[in-house]
Amino acid sequence: MSRKNKRRVEIDPDEILIDSSNLPEFDTDQLEGRMERPLGRGSFVAVGSVLALLFFGLMFRAGQLQLMRGAAFAKQAIDNQLTETPIFADRGVITDRTGVPLAWNDRASTSTEFADRVYASYVGLAHAVGYVKQPAKDSAGFYYRDFFLGMDGAERAYDTTLAGTNGLKLTETDAHGKVVSQAQVDPPQAGAKLVLSIDADATQAMYQALASVAHSSHFQGAAGVVIDVRTGEILVMTSYPDYSAQALTDGDAAAIKALGTNPYRPFLNRATAGLYAPGSIVKPVVAAAALTEGVITPSTQIVSTGSISVPNQYDPAHPSVFNDWRVNGIMTVRDAIAVSSDVFFYEVGGGYPGQPGLGITKLDQYFKMFGFGSAPGLPGYVNAAGNVPTPDWKAENFPDDPTWRLGDTYHTAIGQYGMLVSPLQAAREAAAIANGGTLLTPTIIASTTPQGTKLPVSQDVLQIVREGMRQGVTKGIVQAINFSFVHPAGKTGTAQVGTHNEYQNAWMIGFWPYENPHYAFAVVLEKLPKDTPVGGSIVMSDFLQYLEAHDPQYLQ
Repeated sequence: MSRKNKRRVEIDPDEILIDSSNLPEFDTDQLEGRMERPLGRGSFVAVGSVLALLFFGLMFRAGQLQLMRGAAFAKQAIDNQLTETPIFADRGVITDRTGVPLAWNDRASTSTEFADRVYASYVGLAHAVGYVKQPAKDSAGFYYRDFFLGMDGAERAYDTTLAGTNGLKLTETDAHGKVVSQAQVDPPQAGAKLVLSIDADATQAMYQALASVAHSSHFQGAAGVVIDVRTGEILVMTSYPDYSAQALTDGDAAAIKALGTNPYRPFLNRATAGLYAPGSIVKPVVAAAALTEGVITPSTQIVSTGSISVPNQYDPAHPSVFNDWRVNGIMTVRDAIAVSSDVFFYEVGGGYPGQPGLGITKLDQYFKMFGFGSAPGLPGYVNAAGNVPTPDWKAENFPDDPTWRLGDTYHTAIGQYGMLVSPLQAAREAAAIANGGTLLTPTIIASTTPQGTKLPVSQDVLQIVREGMRQGVTKGIVQAINFSFVHPAGKTGTAQVGTHNEYQNAWMIGFWPYENPHYAFAVVLEKLPKDTPVGGSIVMSDFLQYLEAHDPQYLQ
């Protein structure tokens, strides 16, 4: 056989096909029959079931990995290679004007990546300094807030200054989570130091004086402000009751719950955001307005017999009676300030037979000129604007009785009716009288360039008002602060509040020293029980004596 024939092999059909002529004799038990037996249906069902189970199992697992946990695995896959970690910047330190630390950072006492924020243990400074929320992680351990967040006081007002800039660290890991390498990409930049104008010791002393009277006289809140009459820098700003900045920053659940359920609202900064009927502390402004407008002269005399009556055109038999707080006799404007006569200021405010009055339009003008009815402008803090009542205000708020009456003017002239002011506004009023007529923009930052508005009130007029306030200390109703070691000037105020006048707000404003004013002040005691025989003069008496003993530099 040739080589060509050897490579070509033909297979006959009968070698692979069953001979149809033999089918009748086809033996299914023999080899050929057994090899050609068809598979049963059950075999197909079994195999198909197994394949289906495998398919659905694979699809479920794929869905679980891709849809349900895909993001987590993707993140893990990235993290297994390269992780970005913030390097937390130290927040800026806050000190008082003397350099005493009020808020700082402590890395030694923490197991976290950032330093703890620590606050000084003074009382009465919480609203001035504030607190922060710390960086926080989600349940997967990733930071959803990688910075401190200022929540109140200077911490919020100057959050950008204090915050600094976080750095960045890259960490490379292998598939088993073992660190391969680390590198600092960007170094952190610490926040700037913040020096406040407040004195921590003096502020604590004011707070303690307020708290002492609160405990003995059962009032609901209080605030005190002391401001430099030359610069607008705040030496003291405190609100009673206050809160623990440390407890809030640390997230102390029990302390936070107690503060949240306190009915006396410890989170309210009464010094800047509290609004109160001012009572007689507005009388120095009314006096300045009356002198400036020529309604009275320094020698004008008005007699207080204890009340004045205004005819009632609707009921002549029952005139409207406006009482003084006592019979004050014959008074000039200096005397009226010193003894706080209501009758005197009824007449110069609203007029009386034989005595012209300013009228509500001029009262509104001068009250606003001295800062009432508008925000004081302390940067970053809640600044309540308050209210000066006017005919338009009454028409809007009392639509059932919109008519403005003479009695409304009388009550506005003595700081009642719908008038509302904050302690910071009252301190600005006192400072403007003390410094010769500049309404200052307050600041809580030390060494700030003074800013303010010069008022169109003469030096002679303001000197008369200052003399009246000093006379109130030497022989009037403010003798509780008549000291030899400092010569203050002051004016008290009492305003009835409550649905049935069952409470009173007790005020005091003033400045020292009288001869060369340096600091002005305002204190308010909120909602004392009616006829409580205490007031702001007791607080200021305690405070000035503290300064004489511990910080005499502020009295010189």
